[in-house]
Amino acid sequence: MDTIASLFSFITTPVSWVIVQFHKLYGALFGDDTGWAWGLSIVSLVVLIRICLIPLFVKQIKSTRNMQVLQPKMKAIQERYKNDKQRQSEEMMKLYKETGTNPLSSCLPILAQSPFFFALYHVLSAIASGKTIGVIDQPLLDSARQAHIFGAPLAAKFMDSEEKVQALGASLTDVRVVTAIMIVMMSASQFFTQRQLMTKNVDLTVKTPYMQQQKMLMYIFPVIFAVMGINFPVGVLVYWLTTNVWTMGQQMYVINQNPTPGSKAQDQYLGRVLKSVTSHGEVRGRTRRNTVKRIVAKGTDRNDIERKFITGLSKLGLAAQEDGTVAKSEAAVLEAEGGAAAKRQQPKRQTKSKRHTAATHPGTSKGSGSTGSESKTSLEKRDDTPKPADKPAASGSSRQAKSGQRKGPQRPKHPSKK
Repeated sequence: MDTIASLFSFITTPVSWVIVQFHKLYGALFGDDTGWAWGLSIVSLVVLIRICLIPLFVKQIKSTRNMQVLQPKMKAIQERYKNDKQRQSEEMMKLYKETGTNPLSSCLPILAQSPFFFALYHVLSAIASGKTIGVIDQPLLDSARQAHIFGAPLAAKFMDSEEKVQALGASLTDVRVVTAIMIVMMSASQFFTQRQLMTKNVDLTVKTPYMQQQKMLMYIFPVIFAVMGINFPVGVLVYWLTTNVWTMGQQMYVINQNPTPGSKAQDQYLGRVLKSVTSHGEVRGRTRRNTVKRIVAKGTDRNDIERKFITGLSKLGLAAQEDGTVAKSEAAVLEAEGGAAAKRQQPKRQTKSKRHTAATHPGTSKGSGSTGSESKTSLEKRDDTPKPADKPAASGSSRQAKSGQRKGPQRPKHPSKK
């Protein structure tokens, strides 16, 4: 670790200068030789570095989401060119170039803060050895060696010998208890951060090898931090624990405000938006309006969660607009409730007597009031003695009333058969 830290010695002077400036501020409040002054100086260093790394964190989020979206295509390329590794790599690079995705972007925040981490480790190791470094002169060195955090010296390690710990003015038990607690907290925060990402901010409808890799890292990283933590000085543990807590809070904010499409977090987020619209009748906040705007722009490409949100707006009598707002829509209410106005009216099935009447009297109106009486008359058995005025009609009706005769006009019989 000393060899790695020495590679970043070029940045030890800026890091030590920042720590000294914060120490002047906190030393005026808590005392120059207190653990609070030096501990809060390290915490403030972390906060300053992470604020500067926010643009890289945004790129990391975008890159991670793009990688999740591209997983099905990447899997198809791997299966198509599984016997040609060179062609497979070429197609992968082509896919990254077309979509503007950089696989290394997800590692940018870690890579960017690594020099500061190792520079701080180098500074604290020099303090433990009693050597001046950067802008930390002898008076500041003596002050830092006297600083204790809950009884553990700033430069002490879990694996230090009892003689070395006593030289720093502390007991070995205090050092190991404090460092063990900090290592457990550091590993637990790392695990919770990764678990939060996997359980809430991943599209569960797509099962890819990438998800399995992330799940493995969720258990591997905490173990790595626990093993490495026993060789970290207390000051470095403070730095790394603060970094993990910052990452966890920052990620929680991003998940709540801008979740991955198709994830559990998106379902919860759109549920909150729908509840707010129900209470206020409008979409409040620019971030929420931009979210609704993106959902409207997707059209038929919306996922099940987004379609559920649009349906929820319809039940409220609202429709999402292209600018991210909502407006009243009666058609949305009818569509959601399945009203009769939105359904196609099916023609009513006619009875047998009405169909028979329509075939016998084609000119009769379907909705006329005489239909029922005429159908009834045509089915009744009439008197065999015809009247002069209606002889043809009576004859035809009598023949139609006989069973076994086919419907409709009948062909007259031959005169010889009368």
